[in-house]
Amino acid sequence: MSLISKTTLAPISFEPALGREAAACLPDAPANVQKLLNGVGGCSPYLRGLIQREHAWLAQVLPLSPDQVLGEIHGAVTAESFDALARELRQAKRRVALYVALADTGGMWGLCEVTSALTKFADFAVSTALNMLLRAELARGLLPGCTEADMGTSCGLVVLAMGKMGAFELNYSSDIDLIVLFDETRHAPEDFDTIRQRFIRITRRMAKLLSDVTGDGYVFRTDLRLRPDPSVTPVCLSMAAAERYYESLGRTWERAAYIKARACAGDIRAGEAFLQTLRPFVWRKHLDYAAIQDAHDMRLRIREHKGLGGAIVLPGHNIKLGRGGIREIEFFTQTRQIIAGGRDVELRARATCEALTVLARKNWVSEEAASALIAAYEAHRQLEHRIQMLADAQTHDIPTQAQQIARLAAFCGVEAVSEFREDIIARLEMVHDLTESFFAPEVAQTPELPEISAAMRELMDKWHGLPALRSSRARSIFKRLEPLILQHLLATADPSETLNQFDGFLAGLPAGVQLFSLFEANPQLIDLLIEICGSAPGLARYLSRNSQVFDGVISGIFFQPVGDIPALSADLTKVLARLDDYEDKLNAARRWMKEQHFRIGVHHLKSMISSEQAAASYSDLAEAVLGVIFPAVTEAFVRRHGRLPGSEAVVLGMGSLGARSLTASSDLDLIVIYDPAGVEFSDGKKPLAASTYFARLTQALVTALSSPMSEGQLYEVDMRLRPSGRKGPVATAFSGFVSYQQTEAWTWEHLALTRARVVAGGQALGQKVEDFRCVILGQTRDPARTLNDVSDMRARLASASDAARLGDIWEAKQGPGRMLDIEMLAQAAALLTGCCDQDVLAQLARAQRLGWLNADEQTSLAGNYTRLRRVQQLRRLVGAKAFAAEAMGRGVRDLLLAETDENSIKALETRLETGRETSAALIDRTLESGQESGPDEETGR
Repeated sequence: MSLISKTTLAPISFEPALGREAAACLPDAPANVQKLLNGVGGCSPYLRGLIQREHAWLAQVLPLSPDQVLGEIHGAVTAESFDALARELRQAKRRVALYVALADTGGMWGLCEVTSALTKFADFAVSTALNMLLRAELARGLLPGCTEADMGTSCGLVVLAMGKMGAFELNYSSDIDLIVLFDETRHAPEDFDTIRQRFIRITRRMAKLLSDVTGDGYVFRTDLRLRPDPSVTPVCLSMAAAERYYESLGRTWERAAYIKARACAGDIRAGEAFLQTLRPFVWRKHLDYAAIQDAHDMRLRIREHKGLGGAIVLPGHNIKLGRGGIREIEFFTQTRQIIAGGRDVELRARATCEALTVLARKNWVSEEAASALIAAYEAHRQLEHRIQMLADAQTHDIPTQAQQIARLAAFCGVEAVSEFREDIIARLEMVHDLTESFFAPEVAQTPELPEISAAMRELMDKWHGLPALRSSRARSIFKRLEPLILQHLLATADPSETLNQFDGFLAGLPAGVQLFSLFEANPQLIDLLIEICGSAPGLARYLSRNSQVFDGVISGIFFQPVGDIPALSADLTKVLARLDDYEDKLNAARRWMKEQHFRIGVHHLKSMISSEQAAASYSDLAEAVLGVIFPAVTEAFVRRHGRLPGSEAVVLGMGSLGARSLTASSDLDLIVIYDPAGVEFSDGKKPLAASTYFARLTQALVTALSSPMSEGQLYEVDMRLRPSGRKGPVATAFSGFVSYQQTEAWTWEHLALTRARVVAGGQALGQKVEDFRCVILGQTRDPARTLNDVSDMRARLASASDAARLGDIWEAKQGPGRMLDIEMLAQAAALLTGCCDQDVLAQLARAQRLGWLNADEQTSLAGNYTRLRRVQQLRRLVGAKAFAAEAMGRGVRDLLLAETDENSIKALETRLETGRETSAALIDRTLESGQESGPDEETGR
């Protein structure tokens, strides 16, 4: 579409005489263009002057499409000398400004097209100037080690576009904010000082070429002060120096500045790589609510420095920096991005309106607020453009004189000046109210601390010496939070007990500013924390070591049901897909797992799920982690050692993982089985024999799961259930696994297979392992010998048990009539009936089929096991110490009674003791009678 083909080009003319003078420059233009030129020229003496100066060129290009026009402007810049290029770029800038202004004021282009066209020309101007100056230095032999071939990458010199230029948001009179860097690794160390000095000279000359005002005007005012510490550093820095600065001294405003940064000229690839290295500086891995205060302080400093405080008064109001202005919307948007962009890469949009749209979609900003701010931003920017078009001035101030305001209103297409004023003021006030409520919400006067006991006050007085309250900023935030914390705490069933647990949580925190800022912005988290302290001290201790998991609570899905294995796997895969570095992937997996783990615990604590559902969720989480991490470990291993074509490996989950009955603190019992497919050596740079290859791959998997990293560990791993235990290889060939199970395995190892399940790895091999497992379990065996072996194993476990532990009524796992005891009987029944089901209750049903138990006894044993499993699940969640009779708080008691359907702790203790005795007696009877009997008449086994 050409400019003339647009028929609705009719801004209102304020000074017809000036407009007619402009239109007279193109007497043969169509009527609609005459009307446009009349209106534009009548409102803007600056544009009238441009039309007069460029009328011949304008007549030639009006019939062309916008892309053709802009291409013609760029193509006309061909100079190879400094002075000639300066003239040509200034002429090009005039023509771009004129054409874009006509397309804008005539309604042909929206804001995005206008700012994009201006920014693309800025990119072109910077790139053209940089390359001309580089080529001149190269021709004079002043860039040691560089040749003409290096011009394709600008000899490692790169220009970063910052601010509006970086986001393709330049306005008509924008200056351009640039940071100029060079890749020092491209040059020999002995050439570093010379190269650095030449690049500094090139940068200064480039800025001069672009920004000096001559008889032809200027190209862009160029600001190089966003570089690290500009008062003491040169205008061009090495990337290493810049990276060191940001790692050690970078501030929040610099993080925000880099949201919009992009490489715009020079060695683009090196520039984008540098921006990638700054990603951890800009985007923190946890929610960063402390950025709110930093951004607010910056806003206040700008207001004070520019004298922009006070009520909104339209004449002279700064539409950019004043209250309710453009900068307020940008600060609001960027601060929201800084808070959550480390966790969600979709929030890292450069453009303001795009970022607000994504923030709304991700529920960080309401749809209503985002729509209002986007509309206000676009209207503010259009008003800013009209203000700047009036005289090509880098100003953002609304005129102070009534006649000037009337001209501006006419330029904006509004006849009624009063309506124009009212609309701007209403928009400014709306933006101010919305953004101010985020940065500085009205807070009621801090209430007095509630009355508490002397003992509680004595404990709280010790908090000021804790690491979390070491800084003055942390103490200031916590002081504001303290009354709310105490209010929630005093509302619990046992405030003293809850305070003690909160004290433990606080003492375990290494720092406080980030977490306290998170609490201040999301006070509902305090309620959850106090509830955890009152009901689950073990979970509170977990929180003090992993406080970052609170980030997940404020997501919209935290209290929704935890997904199944495919959903969890897909979510973790998406998280890891954003990362390239192997260690980063492992740390990200740890953060993700801990949030999901905490989520399951909170759901259980709040009775949203039962103990059985919690066990299944913990197990699904572990399986999802293994299913995603094992391929990631394998890929990293393959890069070093290659593959064994056609081979497969699987991870076999044993024990509680295999039976899908993990608790909040379970480790993982694993076996790795592989099939080398007849291949003897891997095909990588460092080939390994098949057995060594899979042994080292297994060790790499164990390290990935259990090695402590900056984000802790994923799981403790136990591989003692593999063939031959500690004496056997860490990875077992499938053929060796088959042979061992058929000829060497003890009865207890076959019992362990009743709870085995493939949880990761190749599908084909996984099916072969499962088929073989069922074959082994289906073998005919002597019942008397099997039960005799179970009795021996039971005796060995009893002799190794801790007497104090056996005497604990709340010990659910070890001892006669408890979980392990019942599980061994169930596994024996599964083994003697060929049952492949890993579930304990399903296996117990086979005991009735064998005649070991009648229906009532089987129901009794299953009920006792279920009760013990619930006690065990809760004990692992809240912590064993919380179950001590003298320490059990009301929160723990209520949770325990609700889960076991009892009305008092005494009744539950009685039920547990009776159930234990009954279960032990049934198991004793079964083992004693079974050792004297022959094969089962029904099964023949």
